Amino acid sequence: MTNELLIKSAIAHKTSTGLYFNGKSEDILQSEAMQGYKGKIQLILTSPPFPLNNKKKYGNLKEEAYLEWFTNLAPIFSQMLTDNGSIVIEIGNSWEDSRPVQSLLPLQSLMGFVSHANAGLRLIQEFISYNPSRLPSPAQWVTVNRIRTVDSYTRVWWIAKQDFPKADNSKVLRPYSKSMQKLLERGSYNSGKRPSEHNISKNSFLKDHGGSIAHNFFEIDGLDLDREPRLPNAFSFSNTSSNDFFSRQCKERGIIPHPARMPMGLAEFFIQYLTDPDDVVLDPFAGSNTTGYTAARLGRKWLSIDAKEDYAIQSRIRFEDPILSDGLQED
Repeated sequence: MTNELLIKSAIAHKTSTGLYFNGKSEDILQSEAMQGYKGKIQLILTSPPFPLNNKKKYGNLKEEAYLEWFTNLAPIFSQMLTDNGSIVIEIGNSWEDSRPVQSLLPLQSLMGFVSHANAGLRLIQEFISYNPSRLPSPAQWVTVNRIRTVDSYTRVWWIAKQDFPKADNSKVLRPYSKSMQKLLERGSYNSGKRPSEHNISKNSFLKDHGGSIAHNFFEIDGLDLDREPRLPNAFSFSNTSSNDFFSRQCKERGIIPHPARMPMGLAEFFIQYLTDPDDVVLDPFAGSNTTGYTAARLGRKWLSIDAKEDYAIQSRIRFEDPILSDGLQED
């Protein structure tokens, strides 16, 4: 079978704006048939298998094998990007086997990835995604031996080939706080030097920009009971929603959804922040294809890859959603 036919056989489904491939992402991305996409991907947005000690259904390597595999993804991803493109990777913490000690493997993986000699990458910024619904884990050290607190966040690394990748934070504004809304109505505030030594001019905060600039900490539940969390306008964040189209369809069909789906709001935030309509978004570890679905909904093109056929079936369900104009196409 020729390379082109091999890749064609790997297409699980397609729409007018995207393709979903079944296969190992390293093999698909390095195939001759994918060379036309080299240098044309604006955003690689993915949540790869985490460096866990327990085997998961979606597959995961351990320790040195994981580090080598993760590090060697860097040049493969880099060659796919436009010059001002971005890589955004969501990854969870891990713990040493049978020890109440947090593993350094995620951090070592980041260092290996951005330091790869053939990739030319750098870390632009780290984000933290706090999940208030996270089950108590690691269970042995949180609920059995109550000596650690709940591990409740994932890291999100924004990586690029240059210091100034395409980005516009005005696309992902947070709603103004009540105090800021009152300040804008009042048209005045206390200017001058702050304890932090920042010097605030008389007019710095009087222009209404439609919202405030997003933070790199996604606070889903308020940490301060007297203050409501203000998520960026891109967010409809919930990874436990059981009432969206995808979740309802999986339940009706007796399908168990992917156990580690990327939060929809996270995908929305970075796609709006780092791309424009018609840009191409790639998810090399797509699972049930939150990234591809979100990209299609936002008017971007998409490519998704996953090794498990079960997840391609779940991706098809997403594109049956009647709110999408970009429905499934048959050969």
